[in-house]
Amino acid sequence: MKFRYYSALTQVILVGFVCFLCPGMFNAVNGMGGGGQLDPTAGNNANTALYSTFVVFGVLGGAIVNYCGVRWTIFCSGFMYALYSASYIYLNHHEHDGSFTIASGALLGVGAGILWAAQGMIMVSYPREKEKGTYIAIFWVIFNLGGVLGGVLLLATNYHSQKNSLSDGVYIAFVVLECLGAMLGLVLAPPSKVTRSDGSSVVLVKYTDVSKEALGILKLFIDPMMLGLLPMCFTSNFFYTYQFNNINGALFNIRTRGFNNIFYWGAQMVGAYLISLLLDSKRFNRKVRGFIAFVIVFCVFNSIWGGSLALHLKYPEGLPEDGRLDFKDSKRVGGPIVLYFLCGLGDALYQSLAYWIIGALTNNNQKLSRYAGFYKGMQSFGAAIAWQLDIKVPKLNQLIANWVLFGCSLPPMLYVIWRIKDHSEDQTITVDTEEQYAEKEQELAA
Repeated sequence: MKFRYYSALTQVILVGFVCFLCPGMFNAVNGMGGGGQLDPTAGNNANTALYSTFVVFGVLGGAIVNYCGVRWTIFCSGFMYALYSASYIYLNHHEHDGSFTIASGALLGVGAGILWAAQGMIMVSYPREKEKGTYIAIFWVIFNLGGVLGGVLLLATNYHSQKNSLSDGVYIAFVVLECLGAMLGLVLAPPSKVTRSDGSSVVLVKYTDVSKEALGILKLFIDPMMLGLLPMCFTSNFFYTYQFNNINGALFNIRTRGFNNIFYWGAQMVGAYLISLLLDSKRFNRKVRGFIAFVIVFCVFNSIWGGSLALHLKYPEGLPEDGRLDFKDSKRVGGPIVLYFLCGLGDALYQSLAYWIIGALTNNNQKLSRYAGFYKGMQSFGAAIAWQLDIKVPKLNQLIANWVLFGCSLPPMLYVIWRIKDHSEDQTITVDTEEQYAEKEQELAA
């Protein structure tokens, strides 16, 4: 395939590598449980601060990206990830002062909300309709390769460690990688110059007006489709807290947590690829593909929570009586590691389906930037609550809450899938205002 810098595929790959180096490295550290610290309290509070600001800037992120462009928003946002990782170096030397880590988490929420709105817009609006599942998979594989690489780094640097917290050197390595990711954001092309595989422009609407963007955001909260997806959005990161802290963080020693991360984020790559084969299949229409993917997610997640319940009953106190599990202890560790792999697989299936549903609602990149921001904002609202619940709520109650929330997200998700059309508006429309866009859309429909 001939390399074309301004092609949609190239831009999705580039933003994949930005997320590989920034959110991917963050995931590797966060997946250790407690940010790689023995005491997870500071990490939990930092994540609550992170997702609290993420709620606001996730929702506003689409408007900010539309107004400021993708290059500088991603560039500035990427450095917030580096600052957050650097805060754990301070925490290593001031164990009882988590204030810097918490403040860094709040700043990261601002940056992450904007970065993920830009990423979501690029990933679901740049491809053609029949390519959206494939492009989501390509992004998800590259992005989660960051978590796999981070897991390898964590395993290698802690292989002989007797501690249960990460060293300064490990955090420094992550800071360097995240700074590189931020600078890579400047390589992205402006959407106005990007073309799809059929030669059409990805920019369906050309306008940037603050009042229009504000009105567009407010309309999200009365949009029946967005309200139908709200439980899905809320639930989609809620389970991270339980999986990272109460499975990986509580049961395993430090090197095995890194080992598990390789499989967790590797499973994400597998899951994203497999579900893309279904979501872009030509054998079924779009609605049928959505229904089949829904059934797969239903079965996998119920298996995950059933397995989590069985594991909890085996270790009700969270910590095995004869010490934390090590990956070399094959008699005890096989089942929990397989469960953690399944958690990663399920996450990729759920997130890929969620993005595919959002991408199926429209091809308008400015609408999709708002939709992606809404998704990440409401997702972060759930995550902020989940990280605080981990401090105050018993593990079994957290598990039950996760299972119930997943069940509650299913009926409205199914409703939105049922409402999906086989084709969204697909013509290239270049106008100056949203009103003109609506008029043009009506003309084309007639």
